[in-house]
Amino acid sequence: MENSIAKIQNLSHRYSKDWAIKDINFEIKNRGILGLLGSNGAGKSTTMNILCGVINQTEGTALIDGIDIRENPVEAKKLIGFLPQKAPLHFELTVDEYLIHCAHMRSIPSKNIKEAVEIAKNKCGITHFSKRVLKNLSGGYQQRVGIAQAIIHNPKLVVLDEPTNGLDPNQITEVRGLIKNIAEDRAVILSTHILSEVQATCDTIVMIEHGETVFQDSMDAFNNYIKPDTVLVTMENPPSVEALMKIEGITDVQFLTANSIRLTFSVGPEITKTIIKLSLENGWELSEIQLEKSSLDAIFAQLSKKQNYVNG
Repeated sequence: MENSIAKIQNLSHRYSKDWAIKDINFEIKNRGILGLLGSNGAGKSTTMNILCGVINQTEGTALIDGIDIRENPVEAKKLIGFLPQKAPLHFELTVDEYLIHCAHMRSIPSKNIKEAVEIAKNKCGITHFSKRVLKNLSGGYQQRVGIAQAIIHNPKLVVLDEPTNGLDPNQITEVRGLIKNIAEDRAVILSTHILSEVQATCDTIVMIEHGETVFQDSMDAFNNYIKPDTVLVTMENPPSVEALMKIEGITDVQFLTANSIRLTFSVGPEITKTIIKLSLENGWELSEIQLEKSSLDAIFAQLSKKQNYVNG
């Protein structure tokens, strides 16, 4: 498959009578980060577990570099590194002991294990904790070790399920940087329900809601999915709310400060020209005007039809 490492085709899975996912389709490029976005229970983990060969799908196909993971799971899994929501750590082991164990589990030849462990540690910034027992590491460094085990065999595809869940803001920033670094020479798929996570790390996005794909495109296309419908203006001599509401196309007026105002409009972005013209005619002394992009929350709400969604 040219330019892609994995391909999901008409993927569906049913637990008992209920479909967890239905007719999911997407491809993962050879490099970069694909975000699998959806609220909790949307079907993300089911999709990733099928992709990694943890469970067999009810219908459809999952291909890893052209290999059907259901028909040839051993060969397909050699190409995948997986970090589930709960990192599979052995807390009584040191970092080195654990990664050596993982290298054996991945069938890395004994003569190559030391080098593989050192490369993974360097990539994840944990070399200085080589002899530290895992239970004594912070949550952020435990997650780094979890990522190290996922890349120790140099896979073509790294699958990360909620990789920053439970981390503090500083740890989140560090892990995001690590994920971006890993994606420079391989494909990464990152599952999350947090909109800012996708915005900060991903190149492309697949959004699943109620088990079905509701959006699939670049991150830029996602950000621009909803056209601006508010404009921020700063005026030295602003008119009253009533005067602003009389402007054709203005549906709401909100004074943020004495001089800063958010105007909601129902017409196109040409409303800015109207405001500039009226300001000149009426002496409102307009000093700044800026269209506001829709928030990721608003885009998510429209796509998922959940207007009460709160970014978690």
